Amino acid sequence: MSIVTVQLGQCGNQIGFEVFDALFNDSHCSRGLCSKRENEAYQASCKERFFSEEENGVPVARAVLVDMEPKVINQTLSKAACSGRWKYGQHSCFCQKQGSGNNWAYGYSVHGPRHEESIMNLIRKEVEKCESLSGFFIIMSMAGGTGSGLGAFVTQNLQDQYSSALKMNQIIWPYGTGEVIVQNYNSILTLSHLYRSSDALLVHENDAVHKICVKLMNIKQVSFCDINQVLAHQLGSVFQPTYSGEGLFHYRRNPLGAFKDPALYTSWLEPVHAFSVWKTQRAFRKYEKSAALVSNSQSLVKPLDMIVGKAWNMFASRAYLHQYTKFGIEEEDFLDSFTLLEQVIASYCNL
Repeated sequence: MSIVTVQLGQCGNQIGFEVFDALFNDSHCSRGLCSKRENEAYQASCKERFFSEEENGVPVARAVLVDMEPKVINQTLSKAACSGRWKYGQHSCFCQKQGSGNNWAYGYSVHGPRHEESIMNLIRKEVEKCESLSGFFIIMSMAGGTGSGLGAFVTQNLQDQYSSALKMNQIIWPYGTGEVIVQNYNSILTLSHLYRSSDALLVHENDAVHKICVKLMNIKQVSFCDINQVLAHQLGSVFQPTYSGEGLFHYRRNPLGAFKDPALYTSWLEPVHAFSVWKTQRAFRKYEKSAALVSNSQSLVKPLDMIVGKAWNMFASRAYLHQYTKFGIEEEDFLDSFTLLEQVIASYCNL
């Protein structure tokens, strides 16, 4: 089952490169505790899921790269090609030389519709290379313009054209101290649109990953490259193929250790149905043992409430609204977003 990755904006393209590099390096690490046959099956599964192959034998990432400016895309293509291990396809990227900074409305209302056909054609070509499509993995920022506005537009189109395929969006939660002055507006508009069109949101908070770099990795001056490599490592472990010696995907239900505690789960869901384990004998990267946890919990209630609150304060004073209304995003669109996200917050608080 193959996954087509869509890398959007500077953030999405830089993280996307690190993810594919981590996946490739993992599949070519020593096989650790598993047998040769299991390792070969693992490599084949990883390749089928994330890579196709060209005539010269170099694996090609199943990816579409999109940005409003060519600089980041060119750098990403070059880094992959220079590695000599894997690369992006020649027809898997799209860029537009003139953008409009960090304006969500421009990405969603102008850039998206204007280039919808070109972008969706690139995605269609990648889908046609897959023998069996599992779904789409969309990597994007939440605070900027291209990744958030265009990302929401593309995800909506994927839902319309590939309704039966899984759409998972990996979104980068902005620093609490602020990266972009309108990041709270961009964030609520992104989240409300993805809530309607995405099947799952995989969220990484910049502040949390920054702490990992400082406290666990002892990095003195943390760069975005450091953060992206940590993100790629986490995503690579999440997408690690799970494989058993019998040639089938291995799935086990076992409430396990501390995860047996019913207090961890909502009252209407039994732990046996709330917690699932996927296992493999194949070590991830250089580690003898590793574990990754993906959970749907109340952990994002506080940061989501903070973003909604900050956006409300700006909206009440009508700050920067003209940057959105001039591209067709009306005050009613903001109000709809606020209403939906406040309902999400209330629902999670009541679990």
